[in-house]
Amino acid sequence: MDSKENIELRTYIIIDSLQLQMASYLSTVSQGYLPVAGQTSCVIEIAPGIEINTLTDIALKATDVRPGMQIVERAFGLLEVHSDSQGDTRMAGEAMLKSIGKEESDRIKPRILTNQLIRNVEDHHAQLINRTRWGTMLLKGDTLFVLEIEPAGYAYYAANEAEKAANINIIEVRGFGQFGRVYIGGNEADVVECKIAVEKRLSEILGR
Repeated sequence: MDSKENIELRTYIIIDSLQLQMASYLSTVSQGYLPVAGQTSCVIEIAPGIEINTLTDIALKATDVRPGMQIVERAFGLLEVHSDSQGDTRMAGEAMLKSIGKEESDRIKPRILTNQLIRNVEDHHAQLINRTRWGTMLLKGDTLFVLEIEPAGYAYYAANEAEKAANINIIEVRGFGQFGRVYIGGNEADVVECKIAVEKRLSEILGR
């Protein structure tokens, strides 16, 4: 691995319990070992991206976790691992941090770039979004919540917290690249409730 000083820790988050929709969504878009609801997940994002291969090796040798998603870009690399055991997931995360000489506090704090609410979505708007979504469909009359966040990896945590907070539908989650995006749909009261909860939980994540 390159010098530890050259590796930037962007996202690091433990998802304590994957919710039903979020686990199913990750299983839809992941190419690795698919998670199920109730498992604990660790999401880590670093730069440069190529080093995520080494972190995957370290996590799998450290304890009994399974890799669900690995994204290797030139700029950023992202890894999601999960386990039935929260202890194993946390141990894998700690092993990866130690290998690059970082602590949890060295991660970047999430920064919300966009948090739009669009009420009473029209038919054709819903159809545009549904053509490129991997989750539940957005329907005419729904309220749409669009969250854009940096670093991108926190998008998975945000979507999981949204599902915890209210009876909403996860439409789309894009958690890699320069910016992450979450699309949430449902009735207005539930979507507003989840928006407030997500913003609060993201603000509680400490980092640099």
